[in-house]
Amino acid sequence: MQEDDYRISTFYNSEGSNTARMNSRPSQLSGLHGRQENIPHSHPRPLPTPTRPIVSPLQNLLPSAPASPPTPAPSPTPQIHRVPTWSTANENEDTFLRDARPHFSRLDSQERQRFLAEILNLCDSQQLSFVLNYVSPRLKKDPFKSLPNELCLRVLSFIDDPKTLARASQVSKQWHSLLSDDLTWKKLCEKHSYRRLSGTASLGTPTAAHDPNLFSNNPVSPKDTPFSSVIPSCTGFTSEITPQAIRSRSRRPKATSYKSHFKQRYMVETAWRTGGKAIARHITPDQGVVTSLHLTPDYIVIALDNAKIHVFDADGQILKTLTGHVMGVWAMVPWGKTLVSGGCDRDVRVWDMETGECKSILRGHTSTVRCLKMSDRYTAISGSRDTTLRIWDIEKGVCKNVLVGHQASVRCLEIHGDLVVSGSYDTTARVWSISQGTCLRTLSGHFSQIYAIAFDGIRIATGSLDTSVRIWDPHTGTCLAVLQGHTSLVGQLQMRGNTLVTGGSDGSVRVWSLEKNACVHRLAAHDNSVTSLQFDETRIVSGGSDGRVKVWDLRTGTQVRELSSPAQAVWRVAFEEEKAVILASRADRTIMEVFSFSPPPEALNEYYQSSSPSSERSSGDFDPEHDTVMDDEGAFCGMET
Repeated sequence: MQEDDYRISTFYNSEGSNTARMNSRPSQLSGLHGRQENIPHSHPRPLPTPTRPIVSPLQNLLPSAPASPPTPAPSPTPQIHRVPTWSTANENEDTFLRDARPHFSRLDSQERQRFLAEILNLCDSQQLSFVLNYVSPRLKKDPFKSLPNELCLRVLSFIDDPKTLARASQVSKQWHSLLSDDLTWKKLCEKHSYRRLSGTASLGTPTAAHDPNLFSNNPVSPKDTPFSSVIPSCTGFTSEITPQAIRSRSRRPKATSYKSHFKQRYMVETAWRTGGKAIARHITPDQGVVTSLHLTPDYIVIALDNAKIHVFDADGQILKTLTGHVMGVWAMVPWGKTLVSGGCDRDVRVWDMETGECKSILRGHTSTVRCLKMSDRYTAISGSRDTTLRIWDIEKGVCKNVLVGHQASVRCLEIHGDLVVSGSYDTTARVWSISQGTCLRTLSGHFSQIYAIAFDGIRIATGSLDTSVRIWDPHTGTCLAVLQGHTSLVGQLQMRGNTLVTGGSDGSVRVWSLEKNACVHRLAAHDNSVTSLQFDETRIVSGGSDGRVKVWDLRTGTQVRELSSPAQAVWRVAFEEEKAVILASRADRTIMEVFSFSPPPEALNEYYQSSSPSSERSSGDFDPEHDTVMDDEGAFCGMET
């Protein structure tokens, strides 16, 4: 016993520290030393590491000593650290531990640390690895189990990456319960600028269906999709339809929580960036320039300069061809199941798209009808090359008012409330009262013909052949700003909130801030004229006579992708949240392509069935086989691939 104590005392003397302390308390380790008679006489050595060869300090100080080459670390191998079993323990081992436990419990904190340090100094790397894996789980603590739920939700509100939240929801039942709180996902929807769950008018309402800011001209290039068959239709079209196109939209469940709403919007946005599929393609039997394209919740309608109007269902399957005009159709506007059209034969026709019947023919214009809008389900307003605008009651089939004042062709018009604004080749724009049938103001300032107009009730924007865009106050008629930058005709305009996007015959697309009346982004979009332009909260889609359709990020002005394969020319493009339609010329034929960006119905069905706000969730056990957490991971992470 004295020999063992002397060895420990000698060790501390050789280290130059704690000698007196160890010699003054020789009995504290007596029980331990009595059981271990073969403690090594050598000093404790640092743990050997296979990645660093042992080099003496003297060698490192020599200036001529070459640096030791790095040794690659060995490949990690899986090791399972199990709790040691007592099945192989002998009787002496159990007796020793029975004596060591009360001895260790009597030590204070500092003494315990020294005791453990001595034990660990006797361990090799494998034993230290066991200690590490045995101790590490006991040092971990779940903060969400200790903090109040309100504070936990506050922490989660700072995470704006949906993939991080999806992974976090798989940690435990507590984390999953917290991440089912709908407020977290509501804030995430706001951060990603997704429309509110109960937000603006749905696409099924007439207001949304006929809002030109929602459905305009735009393009897409998703992944190629094999078509199931080529179907020659009775209308002369050669049609290619995918099996997925024949789907029932009633299968899409309504989002009942912000979490399900976010997942749906996230999958759609991801498809716009890298996915999407062509669900229909139609080839017209004859060549014709597409003069107008409109999307409604139920129909896709196109008009051509060969006097034909083609009506498709929402998935791109041909329904009817409306015949009656004897010359090219240059303007049309849908409202529900009603369609109003006008063209070179000077007639305005009212159609029932469900039956294909022409309900009435409105006559009065003496030249080509160039533009058409509807203020409500019974009132249509037409502008003509005869310099007049006419207000029609399409239910009774009569002209209510003739608006006279322009000195040249009326090229474009927009409606907001009781006001209609028209742009003319006489270089002026005029503000009219629909109810009174009178001109309220004349907007003068352009030096050449006006080709495009936008009106949101607060501001009027006009694009002209003089290469400029002018912003007007509709109530006073004053010019608020002149936006310059295009080098040719500005023929495409769309205004949304404080953002204006313009497209010109110079091939460029420009994004303007109406708060600063300054250009935000200059996009070299096409090699020739911009023929189609539309934007929403996140993207701009442009089509050009160079045959290309491109998608741009509205915030950064960078190109996201090019949609569809290049064509001879792109006539029109229109898109909504989950669909895009392209009309282009290929091999001297007019081709319509319909692309879908909708999530797979089965993914959303499974998700919505088990998704609900946290206030309605039961307190039952978390079942990974039936819960939606794994589905979140697939949606948020898998869609990136």
